Amino acid sequence: MTATSSVASLFPSRRPAAAYDDLLARVLPQAAEHRTWTPSDGPLPSLFVSHGAPFTLDDPQWLGDLFDWARSMPRPRAVVVVSAHWERAPVAISGAAAGTPLFYDFSGFHPRYKTLPYATPDATDLARRLRGLLGRTPVHEFADRGLDHGAFIPLMAMYPAADVPVVQLSMPSLDPGALLELGARLRPLREEGILVLGSGFMTHSFAVFHRPELAAATAAFDEWAVDALARGDADALTDYRDKAPGAAVAHPTADHFVPLLLTVGAADDPGSAVSAIDRMVMGNSTRSLQLT
Repeated sequence: MTATSSVASLFPSRRPAAAYDDLLARVLPQAAEHRTWTPSDGPLPSLFVSHGAPFTLDDPQWLGDLFDWARSMPRPRAVVVVSAHWERAPVAISGAAAGTPLFYDFSGFHPRYKTLPYATPDATDLARRLRGLLGRTPVHEFADRGLDHGAFIPLMAMYPAADVPVVQLSMPSLDPGALLELGARLRPLREEGILVLGSGFMTHSFAVFHRPELAAATAAFDEWAVDALARGDADALTDYRDKAPGAAVAHPTADHFVPLLLTVGAADDPGSAVSAIDRMVMGNSTRSLQLT
């Protein structure tokens, strides 16, 4: 049995994304009434989301948790997202035109997952603002590259009306320090009602699917990360390979952890992390956080 089929077995064998259809039917009127950020609200938090694979759209609890989390904050004027699934240096920008087609960067799933639309509004003003923030060197915009699943899957649950402009940035590298620095450069956006979102996974182990005893390692890593965040210890988080227990199991590659450093870098207070979602699913932590 593959890792994909193991996780997919968690969800009912209904039409793929049936839970997402149910969410849309239930909450679209609420989504349309979501109050938009104003300067009197103060800076938006920075967020880290454990985003999940396409079949998380079959998990009603995950969908509901993300929707309720988004509703607990004013609707942002726009969203900047850095996903575990796009690494390119120097930092690049996704297509910003209205309705840029999604980048379905996955295979082996039911074909319906590649038909689900998420046509966000024009984000060219945000792209222009980002180019100004990101320095004197030219920032390439990949006009035909839409949001990848690390970006659009959680946003489909958080803002199901697809009424918030979104731009995705690439990770400049997998070096945690580079993501921390990028987050710091994006920090001013929070004061403008723009949500800064790092999308990865608090632990990202496929080995634990086949060896449940490894769940002790992912749990230890998650506990260590929570403690480091509570202390605002960005240095420890940056040096997680050497300092975190279970790091080799929890993150055999860095791509799903380093977006957390973006979130920390974008925060005013690195010790302000609050867990919005805290669940273990098949031995992995789906912890998602907000920082102020």
